[in-house]
Amino acid sequence: MTSRSTSLDDEHGFAGGIEVLPFAVLVFVLGTLLIANAWAVVDAKLAVESSAREAARTYVEAGSATRGEADALASARRAFEASGRDPRDLRVHVVVQEYVRCAPVEVEVTYEVRAVRLPVIKGLGHDFSVTGRHREIIDPFAAGFGEENRCGF
Repeated sequence: MTSRSTSLDDEHGFAGGIEVLPFAVLVFVLGTLLIANAWAVVDAKLAVESSAREAARTYVEAGSATRGEADALASARRAFEASGRDPRDLRVHVVVQEYVRCAPVEVEVTYEVRAVRLPVIKGLGHDFSVTGRHREIIDPFAAGFGEENRCGF
């Protein structure tokens, strides 16, 4: 009976060498693209929140409902464009019962973020709908509204 001695310097049975590097680079690139897409969603969320805030502030200071709607839409688009994005796909919705003092106004801004399509893992499968909301009240001390108000006085 002969005994075999194995040496730690022996490369017999070694698997996984240089051929693993292309796979590792592929995984790194795909992971980087997924992280970049996740950041695009976060960035879009910040942009729509800012747009909703500016639109609500503009609406409550407009003086009338019809002028407020147009000014709020323009303000939301300007704020969104200032973030470096195209405002054409932006949807702005203003919810208000009536235009009187202390009436609540809520502005909802929605934007679709395109998902990255990756060939190996088939992308994320769907686009992301990012929504921002902001709520304000119409100035309780604004002039020109008469006696009607929702302030409780």
